[in-house]
Amino acid sequence: STTWVSETGNPGMATAGSGDVLCGILVAYLATARLLQRSDWTMFDAVASAVHVHGRAGDLAAQERGERGVIASDLIELLPAAQLHFAGSD
Repeated sequence: STTWVSETGNPGMATAGSGDVLCGILVAYLATARLLQRSDWTMFDAVASAVHVHGRAGDLAAQERGERGVIASDLIELLPAAQLHFAGSD
């Protein structure tokens, strides 16, 4: 059995709606992969990517608002910046 650990995210993300945001990111990635007919992209790739971007958005939110002030809508607001970081563009 293999264990994978995300190096992004923080305790401030333990807030109502955060898991819904993660689910939305994952579904968007899976739908995009299907639309682009990316047969080389596995379910693991989608999950790992979604978890990383979700955690990065949480880290950005914590930097801006402090861990205790993070709410789910902050994660949504910071998704574009988190995705740029994931793509190596920031």
